[in-house]
Amino acid sequence: MTDKRQPTPASVWRNPVHFLAFGFGSGAMPRAPGTWGTLAALPFVLLWQQLPAGGYALVLLLSTLLGIWLCGRTSRDLGVHDHGGIVWDEFVGLWLTLWLAPPGWGWLLAGFLLFRLFDIWKPWPIRWADRHVHGGLGIMLDDILAGIMAWLVLQGAVLLLA
Repeated sequence: MTDKRQPTPASVWRNPVHFLAFGFGSGAMPRAPGTWGTLAALPFVLLWQQLPAGGYALVLLLSTLLGIWLCGRTSRDLGVHDHGGIVWDEFVGLWLTLWLAPPGWGWLLAGFLLFRLFDIWKPWPIRWADRHVHGGLGIMLDDILAGIMAWLVLQGAVLLLA
């Protein structure tokens, strides 16, 4: 388990790598930085949904690879594994959850709630990854798995309701 209640380092506002890892500063919120980071990721979904499915998938791949590096580098620089303010992983997890979701605020809200549910609850294998995989990949992997689980539930709802 990681300690998520740590002060925001001043480097977040000076270092572009830290600024991105902290979700453009959204992870600097004193309470619930993961939720704030996930909220900050929502407007990007409106952009990604304008892309064809393959273009959105490419954004997911590139943002995941970038995130592994960003989160790993920031974690090393701060000397803290998975500082609570590092929320780039929440960005990618939400973006993954909403890939192929129909347009509309209802689907965005459902995806947001499902992702937060899986990210906080951490059922297996999310909890295992959170505890056993380290570095940038470890920071990203639990949120990627939460995003996949939320995506599966959301796509099931799309099949049933849309």
